Amino acid sequence: MPGAGWRWRSDALYHRVFFLPGQSRSAAVLFVTLLVMCGIAGIVERDLARPVDQDAFRRMVDALRHRGPDDEGLHLGAGVGLGMRRLSIIDVDGGQQPFSNEDRTIHLVANGEIYNHLELRSELEARGHRFRSRSDIEVLVHGYEAFGVEILGRLRGMFAFALWDEGARRLFCGRDRAGEKPFYYSQTPAQFLFGSEIKALLTRSEISRQVDLEALDQFLTYEYVLTPRTIFSEVRALPPAHYLLYERGAVRVERYWDVAAIEMRRWDEAEAADALREALERAVAGQMMSDVPLGAFLSGGIDSSAVVSLMVEAAGQGDRVKTFSMGFEAASYNELPYAREVASAFGTDHHERMVEPDLLALFDQLVTHFDQPFGDVSLFPTYLVSQVAREHVTVALSGDGGDELFAGYDAYEAEALARQVALVVPDAAMPLLSSVTALLPPSEKKKGLVNKLRRFTLGLATAPSAIAHYRWMTFLDVGVKRRLYTPALQDALLSSDVYAPIRRHLRGAHTDDLLNRQLYADLQVYLNDDILAKVDRMSMATSLETRAPFLDVDVMELAFSMPGTMKLHQGQRKHVLKAAMRDRLPEAILTRGKEGFSIPMKQWLRDDWAPLMRDLLAPDRVERRGWLEPALVTRMMDEHVAGRENFAHQLFCFMVLERWAQAWLD
Repeated sequence: MPGAGWRWRSDALYHRVFFLPGQSRSAAVLFVTLLVMCGIAGIVERDLARPVDQDAFRRMVDALRHRGPDDEGLHLGAGVGLGMRRLSIIDVDGGQQPFSNEDRTIHLVANGEIYNHLELRSELEARGHRFRSRSDIEVLVHGYEAFGVEILGRLRGMFAFALWDEGARRLFCGRDRAGEKPFYYSQTPAQFLFGSEIKALLTRSEISRQVDLEALDQFLTYEYVLTPRTIFSEVRALPPAHYLLYERGAVRVERYWDVAAIEMRRWDEAEAADALREALERAVAGQMMSDVPLGAFLSGGIDSSAVVSLMVEAAGQGDRVKTFSMGFEAASYNELPYAREVASAFGTDHHERMVEPDLLALFDQLVTHFDQPFGDVSLFPTYLVSQVAREHVTVALSGDGGDELFAGYDAYEAEALARQVALVVPDAAMPLLSSVTALLPPSEKKKGLVNKLRRFTLGLATAPSAIAHYRWMTFLDVGVKRRLYTPALQDALLSSDVYAPIRRHLRGAHTDDLLNRQLYADLQVYLNDDILAKVDRMSMATSLETRAPFLDVDVMELAFSMPGTMKLHQGQRKHVLKAAMRDRLPEAILTRGKEGFSIPMKQWLRDDWAPLMRDLLAPDRVERRGWLEPALVTRMMDEHVAGRENFAHQLFCFMVLERWAQAWLD
């Protein structure tokens, strides 16, 4: 167990579940109501005497119907509108939003779940607060009355909410610690607007669709836009672990929690593994509460496998845990054999589907659904596995967060190797080394020695060492941009620095432990803006709720109390996690390398997808946008199709950008 001073979640969270005689844990009847998953939207007029345009407000809420097909809730007051769309998870007949306090001076809409609501409710009732429902979100209303904005430090869960305090004439908004639930906002001279997705804001004529060119540069560099920017100049994203106050026409954004504040301690390895196992057991058990069918994504990697094994343990002898996987015909991309091994080992009710190259019909649907350009090709299998899961369950647990907490990515090893290379190879020789490896023809395999070597040397030669492992997590270097970006775009970016957010987060970790600095940056950037954004949008597109036990606050804080050497140890990634799960998982799962949830896009762009690529990136289309040089884009397509180069990441991003622009700008 952790030493003195370590904060553990009360056991009450996991034991205040009522069972009927002879019932299993999984079949328990809960006399509580967890917050339903939904989409929220709202408006606050700067002049509260000005009435809300009800038709325009309803269009904002209706734009989020896919996030909540079951129900709608609206609050309209003096100069204020709060709305939600609801997907019922627990107590499907109750828990309607918005929620209000006893005298109806505080009103709330929220998206997510508060896992420790029972403890908070008990404390608040002891203070004299009266609850009108069993819903978990009602604790936010009364918690705000009791503690003000400090209620955020008491919450355990995933959430985004907006609370209107009529007495203070103040809007209070908050987002969970990891950023599992999204929150976007915009301020005009006359109004403050917010929504779970940007599309809700874009229903308003007051919001300009002018492109933020720095955000565009971020997208082309990283494949996604970095919070707090969005692709639209007038729309911002609330960062994880932050709250927002809007009052008297002014917006204030503040951080309420930072895992960087966790003090690192000296751990005995066995003690650390035991503590991690306990924390994960608690997190998984706490997130299995549901009155609708519940299952888990299963890739066959250690993170999802760990979650599934602990779900089976928590369920006991009740219903079999349902698991869902995607596979590919290309062997190097196909993880189904590993997923099947785990499913067989734990006796899950396993469902799987093969991903075919014919995803062209999905391209338009998913790319335009994202509101802003998003270039991670794993959005396709994420949507498809969510679709498969939704055929059987309404809630799915995932292994998201394990890589960012316990060093699961190749880039961490690459950075460690780069420091060794720097001792024997001068910086001036890096470009030559990269040019030599570039002569090697790329492999059709997902990974492989040649592909890894080309990628490694390219990162050494083209990206600054100050961004650490992000040298291998970017896809356009400065030299390429000089040739690719039009003069107009380059001029607009003269004073910007696309790497500045990465350096800021690396510094913000406040530790000399290099690996933990990298992990901290990934929690703020890659996890939030790529992984969780992708999972939220693709699962919500199918009306599926996802939960991530690794992002439980106790698990995150425990991870950052451990030194990097316990995570990347003698070349073994996730060392402490593997130690924690060694007696639960098959050896083949513990020893296999990280594959990643990807698709063979580089081959598809040479075959089935080539016509779509040529159409979207036709010179006249590229020239009309005014961002990229048409001749270079055409040359990249030619070299990729011929197999001389692998430009799959870049070309797919260009395709996404054009189709997104057609949908949202034209």
